Amino acid sequence: MPAPARPIEFRNTTLGATVAVLQAAEPTVLADALHKMLGGMPDFFNGEAVVLDFGSLRDGPERIDWAGLQSLLRRYRLQPIGTCRLAERHHAGARQAGLALLDAALLPERPAAEPARQPEPAAAPASQPAAQPAASPSPAPTLFVDRPLRSGQQVYARGADLVLLGGVSPGAEVIADGSIHCYGPLRGRAIAGAQGDHSARIMSSNFGPELVSISGVFRTFERGIPESIAGRPAMVRLTGSDHQLNIDALQLG
Repeated sequence: MPAPARPIEFRNTTLGATVAVLQAAEPTVLADALHKMLGGMPDFFNGEAVVLDFGSLRDGPERIDWAGLQSLLRRYRLQPIGTCRLAERHHAGARQAGLALLDAALLPERPAAEPARQPEPAAAPASQPAAQPAASPSPAPTLFVDRPLRSGQQVYARGADLVLLGGVSPGAEVIADGSIHCYGPLRGRAIAGAQGDHSARIMSSNFGPELVSISGVFRTFERGIPESIAGRPAMVRLTGSDHQLNIDALQLG
């Protein structure tokens, strides 16, 4: 069976751990995917805790190479701490590998279902005052950061867009559940759509990041940024039904 287009995706959670959504469980397949995704950078994740989410596997494997998975993830400085949505027949193996069974605790939050439409109320009699119109829905919140972010600093716009007025230095990280707008130099890591919003975007007036990610789809620039967008206005977004990550030049003014 051919390997899925993206055997592994990474998503941030609200509890401080990263979720690795697996669509393959073979360490060799995941090793190829991680090398392409992260450019073979061995210290990319810097010791972050990770939970393995097996809920997207199309066909559950008969056997899971727990030692191989852990060794691969630790090669990229990820620390496996547990599993989500793992088939019951693999629970004993996960426990023996020292992994907790966290089937729902660390999954990204899902949006609430839209309420059913209610029937229109009958018109009020002329003798009664007219009903007040419903309030307009509140706009999506936005977090503004007006200072430059230095190496080692991190900002997370939970449930919001993120607007950066002072730029992002190398080694800094910005995360938003919505889109990211950077009006200064973007030099660190920018992660938009952290809870799975495929429509999120990253926009910068001076493009030069170490990594960009939208809804778990990553691209790194260890070989340099294409000349057409380096230091220029650019936008990152997902396109197509397979959510390919595209970076386009922007014409401002």
